Amino acid sequence: MAESTSTSAIAATAPISTPSPVDLVDSSSISDLTQSFNFSSGNPRIEETRGIMLLYRHDAASSSLPVERKPLVCVLGVPNHMTYADFCQFCGSFVQHILEMRIVRNDGMEDKYSVLIRFDGQDSTDSFYKHFNGRHFSSLEEEACHMLFTVDVQYTGSIEHAQALPVSSTEQPSCPVCLERLDQDTSGILTTICNHSFHCSCISKWTDSSCPVCRYCQQQPENSKCFICQTSENVWICVICGFVGCGRYKEGHAIRHWKETQHCYSLELETQRVWDYVGDNYVHRLIQSKTDGKLVELNHRCVHGDDGCGICECGSDPAFEEAQLNSKVEAIVNEYQELLTTQLENQKMEFEESETSEVEKASNQSLKLQKMQAKRDKVIEEKKFQEDINLHLLSNKAIWQEKILEAEARKKTTDQDDKIEELEEQLMKLMLALEDANAQNDHLSASKQVKVGGELPEISSNKTSKRSHKNNAQRSG
Repeated sequence: MAESTSTSAIAATAPISTPSPVDLVDSSSISDLTQSFNFSSGNPRIEETRGIMLLYRHDAASSSLPVERKPLVCVLGVPNHMTYADFCQFCGSFVQHILEMRIVRNDGMEDKYSVLIRFDGQDSTDSFYKHFNGRHFSSLEEEACHMLFTVDVQYTGSIEHAQALPVSSTEQPSCPVCLERLDQDTSGILTTICNHSFHCSCISKWTDSSCPVCRYCQQQPENSKCFICQTSENVWICVICGFVGCGRYKEGHAIRHWKETQHCYSLELETQRVWDYVGDNYVHRLIQSKTDGKLVELNHRCVHGDDGCGICECGSDPAFEEAQLNSKVEAIVNEYQELLTTQLENQKMEFEESETSEVEKASNQSLKLQKMQAKRDKVIEEKKFQEDINLHLLSNKAIWQEKILEAEARKKTTDQDDKIEELEEQLMKLMLALEDANAQNDHLSASKQVKVGGELPEISSNKTSKRSHKNNAQRSG
């Protein structure tokens, strides 16, 4: 059963344990000077209450206190091994100025808790803050007291897990230790984690770390780890030598320790049950009932005989039967959960391996495709280069063909000129030969006329000179 309530547990004039209903502070309205912390209180097996603390921020650069502070502070990060009596002793003489203290858990801090303290005045609150803030809890510890002024505390909900105990978990009218009324004016009130209130002087005399009413332990068990693989799940401790190892559903270091040392008894830290490796069964005698938290004997025997008489009703204890049934059911559930976890882990490993192989195949194929794409691009570039070269060669071919035609034409004209010159030379030689022949003929005819008459040679000589002048003129022309 869950309630969605919003109550303010702390105010300057109202006690911590009597919350008054107010609206939850909106996150947008929180000033830059404040910070919020989630907390919870109550016995997780019965009823658990959750809320938010609004605290002033710590300014290391400034030594001044907040202006609008209240006589209300929160001590953060108290070590879990400090009991109520230890913390009251740590507060010393300021206990008489304390009206009320409430112990709560901080979310995310399993080994620490916080204490909300309301004083009778602002002067005592400031003195307490200046005296204890930054001071070590003891000379043998490294933890220091970290304190902040509280703006407000709001409860956001309450969850009931089981039937409540006969004693009310809210504010009690009287102290369960001294049976006197819880009056804040006469003595301070301390409210434990399980929401039970006591006088500070009464709880200071209680040396045990559990609550005097519900026996709920304030100290939470430390997280043990396997000495070999350092896992904190399914951890077992040897009750003979104290060796801590993981169970058979992990790496099996606990059963390996039994095989090596023959230490057959091992305690499961989560359920506080003892296992016998030789008998292969649980051998614990007492278990804690989940309904009321009482210790119940598990291996119950009849007082009238070793094997049980079967007549009396000493073996029909309902608490024993319920505890035995719960133990068997819990063992079956745990084994089923372990098997289911191992199967899921195996399937996860197989899936991851198959997925890894598929990813590797895909990556290899992508690499091959990239290589083929690179080769294709290279071939395309080479083809384009060859096409460009072919175009250049074709253009050069046309140019050279034109040049060849021009050369052939020039060669033809040159041959014709040579032939003409050769023919002219032959013609000139022929003309000279003809002139020489004509000259000889004229000379012969002139010589014949001289013989016939005396004047004819002169006429012939004049004719011969005229012919020679004419031939010279033609040659020169």
